[in-house]
Amino acid sequence: MARKRGLDHEAVISAGFSILDRNGTDGVTLRAVADLLDVRSPSLYSHVAGLQGLLDDLAIAATAAFGAALRDSAVGVAGDEAIRAFAASYRRWAMTHPARYGLTLRSVDHSHRRRAGSDAVETMDAILAHYGLEPREARRVGRSLRASLHGFVTLQAADSLGRGDHDASFDALIDLFLDGLRSRVVARSEA
Repeated sequence: MARKRGLDHEAVISAGFSILDRNGTDGVTLRAVADLLDVRSPSLYSHVAGLQGLLDDLAIAATAAFGAALRDSAVGVAGDEAIRAFAASYRRWAMTHPARYGLTLRSVDHSHRRRAGSDAVETMDAILAHYGLEPREARRVGRSLRASLHGFVTLQAADSLGRGDHDASFDALIDLFLDGLRSRVVARSEA
């Protein structure tokens, strides 16, 4: 097989996502990516550091795409509406891209993850600034929201929420979060 012109890191990542979306993480192999790109597996080593490097690079790219979707969800809205938009975007992205969402949780080099996830963190910080929270408290509240959203989408993806209207249950989760957040803000202002 001749060396394919135009093979670069972006093409390898795109092929990796195609396989990931079709076959899940276990389906991502260097051979599968090479076959899709019509090259031999050793050709990929110029662009990724083996299978683990490919999975790390896919995780970083998925995290960046997820963060961009979350950032875009909050443009032009503030307060409760921004939290609802952020939460809805989180759920939609995770359910639309389940294998990619799983990779956003992959342990990769901390500095790469921080850069890739900066859109999500900065968006949450901006949303919570509306409530007048101190930065440390806002981080804790943001982590609580993320944990709640992750739990919900994980249970929904596993079909473990039982019967009923999952949209209404999701709305109830966000209402409870917002009620707690507002109570916390009021208590702080009265102290």
